[in-house]
Amino acid sequence: MNTASAPTTDETSLSARGTVRALGAYVRPHRWAVALGLLCALVGAAGGLLQPLATKVLVDRLASGGTIAGILLALTVLVVLGTAVEAFGAYVLERTAESVVLAARRTLVGRLLRLRVAEWERIPPGDLMSRVTSDTTLLRAVSTQAVVSAATGAVAFVAAVVVMALLDVVLLAVTLGVVVLVGGAVALVMPRIARATERSQEAVGEISVALERAFGAFRTVKASGAEERETARVEAAARRAWRHGVKGAKWESVAGSADELAVQLAFLAVLGVGGARVAAGEIPVSTLIAFLLYLFYLIEPVSRLVDAVSSYQEGAAAISRIAHVERLSTEPTDRHKGVLPRQGTAVPGPASVHFEDVSFRYRAGLPYIHRQVGFEVPGTGMTAFVGPSGAGKSTVFALIERFHEATGGRVLVDGKDVRDWPLPELRSAIGYVEQDAPVLAGTLRENLVFAAPGATDDDIRHVLARTKLAGLVERLPDGLDTPVGHRGSKLSGGERQRVAIARALLRRPRLLLLDEATSQLDAVNELALRDVVAEVARETTVLVVAHRLSTVTDADRIVVMDAGRVRTVGTHEELVAKDELYAQLAATQLLTSAGRPRG
Repeated sequence: MNTASAPTTDETSLSARGTVRALGAYVRPHRWAVALGLLCALVGAAGGLLQPLATKVLVDRLASGGTIAGILLALTVLVVLGTAVEAFGAYVLERTAESVVLAARRTLVGRLLRLRVAEWERIPPGDLMSRVTSDTTLLRAVSTQAVVSAATGAVAFVAAVVVMALLDVVLLAVTLGVVVLVGGAVALVMPRIARATERSQEAVGEISVALERAFGAFRTVKASGAEERETARVEAAARRAWRHGVKGAKWESVAGSADELAVQLAFLAVLGVGGARVAAGEIPVSTLIAFLLYLFYLIEPVSRLVDAVSSYQEGAAAISRIAHVERLSTEPTDRHKGVLPRQGTAVPGPASVHFEDVSFRYRAGLPYIHRQVGFEVPGTGMTAFVGPSGAGKSTVFALIERFHEATGGRVLVDGKDVRDWPLPELRSAIGYVEQDAPVLAGTLRENLVFAAPGATDDDIRHVLARTKLAGLVERLPDGLDTPVGHRGSKLSGGERQRVAIARALLRRPRLLLLDEATSQLDAVNELALRDVVAEVARETTVLVVAHRLSTVTDADRIVVMDAGRVRTVGTHEELVAKDELYAQLAATQLLTSAGRPRG
């Protein structure tokens, strides 16, 4: 079940090769845009690379008494053109980065909504949501800027080193010695950035989990006076995120200042050695000036390389968390789409249901929920499932809907194993009302047609009348287009249940599953909906799970379950007479069919 504790998702970080492969999969669709951005960056880098050489020529021209106007004009044009090209390339990369994030979010959302229910129950939804939001944001920088920065930084660095070698090999050796020394220290820092970022992202996921927990039971939190305790829970996760974020920032600042430190130290070394070589007449002063300019030019490519590696370390943590979602088990996808019948068209007959020695448990090592469960529902009529809590009644519905797969035995609908049905076709034949009758944020109309988007206004009016919701619609300020609030907070519990039942009926199902569908209704509305269910049962197979025996005394058959097994099957009168457990349940709840109006 979902908890608000730290996620326990059995995650393992990707290897360096796996991270690069995953990153390549995101970048590949945008490779031409990245290539254009890279080309623009290289043009800008080339402009900067030529400036020290032009300066050397300018100094030599001044020394010989020549004119420098042409050289200054060329330098100006070079600077303006390089800046313009770099700006265009930066825009292309930013736009591409946003496209990468959009694609990643679309893929993640599509996959999350197709997760198997077992996976969804295992991982807190708040943590999954943080993958779509904060983790994909980190993907933004590493997917384009880091790639281009690494490429341009490497090319510019190599080009500068080649030109510096042509100017003076001795000074180059001094420079590379300092850069390698500082670079080795930076290499030790980078894994620390990755670890801090990953821990920070995990803590951000914990914040989402804690908030989802509190908002999911908002009234309970307030009624329990638990605001401060829940605030403390969120703050604890926020502090963990802060602590790891600060740790990452500390190491990033060390890495970020390393390039400048390397150049400053190299400058001092080159100035000392180069000054001695100029004094000895081994090189002209213009060569020393050009070399020093190239030395400062190295700040940018080295900085690009450091930033690229730093961004990669941050992105690697996000990619690892995103990749974990991509490894989660999802439901099979089928090209076939279940088509809902329209009013006036022929509707296939009611569906039959047959459980053949079905066993089920959530995972190996956990106790069995079902043990050789067997029963048969031939079609039409109402079949009720009763028994103590934990008997496995609601699990029957979960196996029919294929929210979970049977561990042993077979679940048959219309004589066909549910695993052989195309999943959309199977579910399009079923109307399902969950135990807590969830209502989604949005308008009342959006909730009603959620399972039947093609329903007409006549369909809606008809089902509103059947479920006694017409009066509610008349009272709402905007009728069907009135927002119902987060999780239907503007509706009462009974209204939410009736909305859920209306939603299922609009689907015009062949098989209707009602899991405690009337538990929050008053006696008048319960009786009215019992009449609706009785009417639907004449043309549809209806399965009902109930603890209120008043809702099942008119059932055509009642399946009594206990400890994961089918104890017996019969009508209410038969079971009261022959089954001790059922008779005890009926007597305990003081509910019998005597004296009750029949639907």
